[in-house]
Amino acid sequence: MRCVHVKTDSASYDVKIGAGLLDTIGRELRVCTDAKTVVVVSGENVFPIYGERVLNSLRSAGFRAEAKVFPSGEETKSLASYGELLNLLTECRLTRSDCLVALGGGVTGDLTGFAAATYQRGIRYVQVPTTLLAAVDSSVGGKTAVNLPAAKNQVGAFHQPSLVLCDTGTLDTLPERELNAGFAEVIKDSVIADPDLFDLLQQGNFDRESIIEACVNMKADIVAEDEHDFGRRRLLNLGHTFGHAIEARSRYELLHGEAVAIGTAMIVRAAVRMGILDTGSRDAVIELLKQFRLPVEPPYSADELFDILLLDKKIASGRLHLIVPRSVGWCEAIPVDREALRRWLEAAYE
Repeated sequence: MRCVHVKTDSASYDVKIGAGLLDTIGRELRVCTDAKTVVVVSGENVFPIYGERVLNSLRSAGFRAEAKVFPSGEETKSLASYGELLNLLTECRLTRSDCLVALGGGVTGDLTGFAAATYQRGIRYVQVPTTLLAAVDSSVGGKTAVNLPAAKNQVGAFHQPSLVLCDTGTLDTLPERELNAGFAEVIKDSVIADPDLFDLLQQGNFDRESIIEACVNMKADIVAEDEHDFGRRRLLNLGHTFGHAIEARSRYELLHGEAVAIGTAMIVRAAVRMGILDTGSRDAVIELLKQFRLPVEPPYSADELFDILLLDKKIASGRLHLIVPRSVGWCEAIPVDREALRRWLEAAYE
């Protein structure tokens, strides 16, 4: 088992990575919480595989354990689901000392975290990611949110988990498409700050624990410096500005990782046309995305995406920080206004 410690201004917790960790969750929660009741939140595709195993571990450790299962898919990350979950927590008589467990992918983690951030002004929660994407990205760092019909992640809060358990055995049951979507975030991380990881991915020379550990270490370092996304943490949005617009335009038929892959390909193309990135780095990034069977071509025109881009929650005072690579392992945040954003978007098309 590997362990990465995350320390921010508001919290301190461990991210544990290894096979078989689902069976330890009851014992782990005894160490990091004083809860009496735990509610496990999961999706309909995940809970039948792992739900009883998690509930049994919790009950064996003396917790009163309940479960709430939502339909799978991005549509669950809604205000309606959020309200439904809060009502359940009230029915279960959860107190401020009790705890939630997010068992699933990014949708489950974001919804559960937002409920934990706001129920009775904040309770503890634990992330148990069952997808590669959630393990390397959304389970760490405390960003929680639900979507509005017009745009993604418009309602949320920063609320750090008390523990993250990444059981790598859960990746064995992922469909290939879901697993590859997770590699979009791994590739993104390598382009941001880890050229050695980029080389390992190109060579196919890696194991699951090592890539999760590498990504979590990088994110832990960034989040410790900039918990609330006003500075260096912006770099983690590489590929997400265009990617989120594509994801929303597809009505979430594209997986998040697939949209990020397209967004990453678009920004490296635009960076070359803007004279910031060399063509060799552009081609290497796009080829690596293709190596993991990820899409790299935008399925919508610039006109179809631009109005959605203007709803990006990171726009402040009419400007947005676009994350642009200068080389593999070195990215920077470039502030752009509406007109400049349009130019960057158009430059992303070949």
